[in-house]
Amino acid sequence: MRSVGAVVGALAVMGVGFAPNAAAYDAQSKQWYLDAMQAEQMWKVSTGKGIKVAVIDTGVNASTPSLKGQVLADEVPKSVSYHATHDYTSHGTTIAELIAGTGAGGGLKGLAPGAKIVPFRVNLKGLDDKAEEARTPDTATAIRAAADSDVQIINMSFGSDTVDPDEEKALEYAASKGKLLMVGVGNEGGGTGKIGYPAAYPYSVGVSAVDKSGTATKFTSHGQYVDLAAPGEDFPRWCDTTFKAYCDRGQGTSQATGVASGAAALIWSAHPDWTANQVLRSLIDTAGRKWKKSDPSTYLGYGIIRPRVVLENPDYNPGPADTDPLSKENGGPAKTTEKSNGAKPSASASGSSQPTQKASEVPAEAAGSEAESSSDNNTLWIALGAVAAVIVIGGGGFAVLRARRGQ
Repeated sequence: MRSVGAVVGALAVMGVGFAPNAAAYDAQSKQWYLDAMQAEQMWKVSTGKGIKVAVIDTGVNASTPSLKGQVLADEVPKSVSYHATHDYTSHGTTIAELIAGTGAGGGLKGLAPGAKIVPFRVNLKGLDDKAEEARTPDTATAIRAAADSDVQIINMSFGSDTVDPDEEKALEYAASKGKLLMVGVGNEGGGTGKIGYPAAYPYSVGVSAVDKSGTATKFTSHGQYVDLAAPGEDFPRWCDTTFKAYCDRGQGTSQATGVASGAAALIWSAHPDWTANQVLRSLIDTAGRKWKKSDPSTYLGYGIIRPRVVLENPDYNPGPADTDPLSKENGGPAKTTEKSNGAKPSASASGSSQPTQKASEVPAEAAGSEAESSSDNNTLWIALGAVAAVIVIGGGGFAVLRARRGQ
């Protein structure tokens, strides 16, 4: 079934465009989270070298200054390679740069600039040419092709309200092949809050967006399928398909997902023998949160990603290689025959409704974590060794396919 989903980073405030090589514009200076996450310090340990990230999106322009030499177009399987480097909206290129851009020419600097991008162009909203649509693969086909490749991480910054059984099975297949599946939960926070697909399927790692203060953004979707949160507001994006200029104030869970994929690439590069389960578990265990790990937030999941907490500790124990850290959400603890990120879902796995709660009705909580002691530093929610001190916005969940939160 062909996906008609939209990219989930589309909520971008239109701003003045600036050429990436213009002296008056420096994209990296506007990527506030690089300092907050202490990227320069992390890059002394890991840059993501040796890790390949599949970007399933609107295509990736391999010719931008920041992506020259970063895109492995020749490694895209022939069956899904049609126009893989022809980006029809500029969305996929922005996401690729947030993951692995070098920052050359004043462009976006990826969180994992040593990683490489394998582009998969799929039919999403914005591809209006009928002849192009006929030759462009659907998301399920692309996911399976990525699963059969040697990429370790699959980034999916798109979503749809429509259930696609083929897409769901493709995700299960990719998980069985040991891939880490990072998916944006969507930008419906100003409306229903509903999380779309594929984020609501088993095996996907649903990523929501936070702002500079570590608070869930107003636009981010929320509910039972949020697993992690990452920065996703107020940094540059490509304006259009001419790729002549960046626009300010880009925002969306698409961007947050790209940052999360970059974080995973940093960790996996530093620990190449780990499985997707272990990389994900390390992100979950070290995430910044002020609530118990056993009671995830419907806005921020297990917390805000803090990869440096893993990278600073060469003796970090990532737990068992073949046990899914999200097995409860994914339906059970069954193991697969390959290094895997997932457990086979049970036929009875289904979400249960949660009561809706307005953000204004949820009080802020004191800083603290089940896994870490409290810190007096309540400003740096991603700072090395500090426990997050964010204001958690509560919210309502809804039922789709994944068992969640035990409620």
